[in-house]
Amino acid sequence: MTNTKNILLISPFFFPEPISTGKFNTNFVTALTAQGHKVTVLCFHPFYPDWKAKKSNEQHKGVEIIRGGSNVFYTKKTIFRRLILEFSFAFFVLRKLRVHQKGKDIVMPVFPPSFAFYFISPFLNKNIRKVGMVHDLQEVYSEGKSGFLNKFVKFFIHKIEKKCYQSCNKILFLSNEMKKEAKKLYNLEENKLEVQYPFITLKNNITNDLSTIFESTKINIVYSGALGEKQNPMKLLSFFSEASKKIQNTAFHFFSEGETIKRLKSINKNKNIHFHNLVKKENLEELYNRSDIQIIPQKENTSKGSLPSKLPNLLASGCKVMVITDAESEIENLFFEKDIDLVVNKWDNNLLIEKLQFLIHKEIDIEHQKTIAKKIFTIDKMILKVFR
Repeated sequence: MTNTKNILLISPFFFPEPISTGKFNTNFVTALTAQGHKVTVLCFHPFYPDWKAKKSNEQHKGVEIIRGGSNVFYTKKTIFRRLILEFSFAFFVLRKLRVHQKGKDIVMPVFPPSFAFYFISPFLNKNIRKVGMVHDLQEVYSEGKSGFLNKFVKFFIHKIEKKCYQSCNKILFLSNEMKKEAKKLYNLEENKLEVQYPFITLKNNITNDLSTIFESTKINIVYSGALGEKQNPMKLLSFFSEASKKIQNTAFHFFSEGETIKRLKSINKNKNIHFHNLVKKENLEELYNRSDIQIIPQKENTSKGSLPSKLPNLLASGCKVMVITDAESEIENLFFEKDIDLVVNKWDNNLLIEKLQFLIHKEIDIEHQKTIAKKIFTIDKMILKVFR
């Protein structure tokens, strides 16, 4: 058993945010406190995925939550929205650091955002161990964007992320692919880099609240969770629209919230594509059980930037999964090595429809899929690597 530690986690995303990094951070901190560690979280009031601050006084058992950002206003334009988040959160953390670093053994910045740790690292007590966790490599997502502003932002991201990662005593990545790319981009030392896949969080909740959403006579194809640029939303909508016309007896569903999903809903004219709010966390397993196939999309040339944190839960649920990702990506290699279906390497509607039809009719070994998921997607291993 690891000695009890006093930990300061720094990320704008935390409980009660329902998805993405906020959900990940909450589950991670819950596991830390269950092992007896003391955790303080510097975060913002919930704002994701709507990018609208919602003041919250909700507490989480065993965690000291210090919140800010209740008056931050985010624009609809992605690049400015991210900059507002970076600078406002950095200012908040700088103001809170002096008090809340006292008595801490470990400080854990969760990247992105990165500006906060960039600015506070010179002011951290030298005896505090710095363990970074990387969810996304922002430089990967800035590749290929034209225009002076985007090029300037990419240059800025490179400088900031390089300094942040080099300032850590240890950095934990969610895939080998991310680690290798970051090591190359930022000249990082191998001996302080760790890799651990995201973890399963399903709790065997049995509910029956979604029966009116899904038609049992239909083949239900589902995308659920955060939806942004890295999920290739316009091409995903195009794929759903074409597939609904060519594959009989299908219904396509989006379960998401935020500006991107509002935009897709406004342009959609296909009655076989349905839009829903995010489901409550207690209904997540029911959602997976009622989904005939769940789609995990990644924008072209971005697999090195992140590994979807919902992948473990989907595999552990026994749901059929179709991942759209780059050739020779970590997910493709993992699926091939562990004999799991299905990965598609190209955003071509004809190919996607062909592979979707194949998966609809394929009998998969659900128990094998669950066993593999439970073996490699574990939170205990992640915690061990944080302290190792």
